[in-house]
Amino acid sequence: MTARELTTTSPDAGPMDARVDRRSFLYRASALAAATAVGSVALPAVAHAGPAPSTTPTLVDVPARPEAITDVSELTIAEAATLIRKGRLTPERLLAAYLERISAFDDVYQAFNLVLADEALARARTLGRTRGGALHGIPLAIKDNYYTRGIPTTANSYLFQKFEPPYDATAVRRLTAAGGIVLGKTQMGPLATTRATTPDGRITTVNAWTPADPRTDPGGSSSGSATAVAARLATSSVGTQTGGSITAPSNAQNLTGLKPTMGRVSLHGIVPLSYTRDHPGPLARNAMDAAIMLTAMAGEDPADPRTQGLPPVPDLITAATPVVRSRKVRMRWRTRVGVIPDYTSGTTEAAAARRTALATLAGIEGLQVVDVTLPDEWDVLTNSAFNNVRLPERSEPFLPMLRSDLRGFGVSVMGWLQGAMLGANEYLIGQRAKVVLLQRVLDDLFQQCDVVVQTSPNPFDAIGLPELALPIGFTTAGVPIGTILGGKPFGEDRLLAVAAAYQAVTDWHHRRPADPKPATGVLRTPDHRDALPTDRGRITAEQVPDLMQ
Repeated sequence: MTARELTTTSPDAGPMDARVDRRSFLYRASALAAATAVGSVALPAVAHAGPAPSTTPTLVDVPARPEAITDVSELTIAEAATLIRKGRLTPERLLAAYLERISAFDDVYQAFNLVLADEALARARTLGRTRGGALHGIPLAIKDNYYTRGIPTTANSYLFQKFEPPYDATAVRRLTAAGGIVLGKTQMGPLATTRATTPDGRITTVNAWTPADPRTDPGGSSSGSATAVAARLATSSVGTQTGGSITAPSNAQNLTGLKPTMGRVSLHGIVPLSYTRDHPGPLARNAMDAAIMLTAMAGEDPADPRTQGLPPVPDLITAATPVVRSRKVRMRWRTRVGVIPDYTSGTTEAAAARRTALATLAGIEGLQVVDVTLPDEWDVLTNSAFNNVRLPERSEPFLPMLRSDLRGFGVSVMGWLQGAMLGANEYLIGQRAKVVLLQRVLDDLFQQCDVVVQTSPNPFDAIGLPELALPIGFTTAGVPIGTILGGKPFGEDRLLAVAAAYQAVTDWHHRRPADPKPATGVLRTPDHRDALPTDRGRITAEQVPDLMQ
């Protein structure tokens, strides 16, 4: 990684969320809501306290588990990076393991819509002649709404089916600058709306845990990114989230997904959905891998004003390193985990898993589980009507296309029409309500706790706060159960510290799905990207509005 990517603040200064002025974040969020009419206005800076940033690299040194030594596709980023740096694994060998699995199984999973085998192999050979940081030689799957220079970027839409961007998205450029290898582009919901389908609604990607049953939701819209990692077709991946598209597929497929605070990662070069709600972030195998990915992706970008004037990136890798003293796991910082009303209510398997997870968290030294009350008018401020104020933001960039030919939007057309028809008064009221909600979350909810468990990504998507999804169990049918942690502004380091401590005393994140029966097919190279089966069911245009992320 370069010095720019490793400009971080020390964890010794305390978690970043304790050093950020929450009032200045509220002012910035208010300005961001107003900036939707302009799109490139300078935003107020977020005030923070703490020492000057450090440029000292934080290298990982994680011994590989025996099963990962036997099968390198099992390696986490941290394990693989350690082996590569010590000369015990080559990037080419690691990549070959994934290409072999993709060739054998991706006709079943349909995680990728494009595999860049030749390009990835050439880069792996080049990287094999040098040593680098925590992403050096690591194969990554990229959601197909991230621009990739000279490589098709379709957003799984008719509108972009022939689009080859002239440059990489900032996030992709930073990942490759850190040594990452772009393995391919992943299937996604059309224009980042639902679970992955073809533009006309035919279901493609399946959940890696139930590949024979396409009815089991793989999570959307970053479906392929999640399945690629869960099925061991890539070491890690990136997705985008506007209404749950990182946390939902991560929970559905036993992954650790991290949606950062608005502005922490640049959106430049990503097909837009909502100017005030789009968030790029990693889908990873554990907290450490999510930290490594976000460290590479995060930082100021002159091309995206949402990234400017923010606190420095904290040392996420150290934050995601479990603290063990006298063979006992403890929290890096004292943390109160808030439990919202009804979080554990009921007799479902999910409710039972939540109760067990909370009991496990409560047993970690330095972590206190506390019940919290929700701010006034919570149900009103978080209902679907206010949540739908995002729709005009997704319609606005596409208005010329909406006026010329609705067929270009395929199965997702109803969502775009809804946004185009929402009244200006409703939009303005919704933006004001969003600021009120953020103020109450900061002043009321986070007076009671430092991190809060959630059953839904809403409303933290809407108000730009960070979220981390992590696995907490399985149903009796073998389907993963996950939960979501919500944090204060720029509190990614604390979220990672909680997840790292939990994962140090549990093994859910180590479990992998069984392989399906191998299929005989071809890699989905540019010449074969449309070779998809058509018998998995479909989503209709009428269903899309209720399923949209």
